[in-house]
Amino acid sequence: MNNHLTELGKYLEKKSSGIIFDIGACDGTDSVIYGKLYPHAQVFCFEPLPSNFELIEKNIKQSGLSNITPVLLCMSNSVGTTEFFVSSGNPESADGSNDFGNKSSSMLPPGETLNTHPWLKFEQKIEVQTTTIDTFCETMNITNVDFIHMDVQGAELMVLQGANQILKQLKCIWLEVECVALYKDQPLKNEVEKTMKNAGFVKTIDTTGPISGDQFWVRKSLHKEKFGNCSLVLLPIREITNRYIFKFSKLIKYLKSKLGINR
Repeated sequence: MNNHLTELGKYLEKKSSGIIFDIGACDGTDSVIYGKLYPHAQVFCFEPLPSNFELIEKNIKQSGLSNITPVLLCMSNSVGTTEFFVSSGNPESADGSNDFGNKSSSMLPPGETLNTHPWLKFEQKIEVQTTTIDTFCETMNITNVDFIHMDVQGAELMVLQGANQILKQLKCIWLEVECVALYKDQPLKNEVEKTMKNAGFVKTIDTTGPISGDQFWVRKSLHKEKFGNCSLVLLPIREITNRYIFKFSKLIKYLKSKLGINR
């Protein structure tokens, strides 16, 4: 998480009195981090699962922070209700100090996540209240959001579809993307990237591996204002290494063909 906090610090000053949204906040751990790093900002912490929401309230109380507002709502592309698929379970390697099963609940039914994480169970469905980012902001008289942290288990584009107005001025967003459909009918990495680029953002961090990862996006005009036309993306070490191994193997293959070496 530290790499994106460093990146966020380039665009959002510690003394900022801005607005931060933590969407799909789980137990509120990240919200507390943002609340401490940006004591003058207002952090809205969104989580639709009641059991997780209880953890959020507990963690906020223990933190002693007064700048975090927990909201028991599911951010989506419409206002109303929806089925919510509740995850549970822990891997055999877990020592019991962390709850893994509460982190994968989603508006979307599970897909390949049942194969990639066979210990994960989806044995319960509940109905949750939904709203959109634009509707919530209008209700709360919020005209500008500085940063969004989004972890909604495959429903990223649904949430973004409900933020047409806020996206026009949003500074930064940190979200999860997948290369395989962990949830049924979820948008994959290329589709999310296309949406963000069309909305006027530039990617500055990408930790995506073979299955999933996170990306940090900055409003293109703000990025240009800070760093000119530089559009450097911090690639994960694995991706950089694989690129050079691939290029080196092609070079070896070419040299062998020229020298008549068959092995």
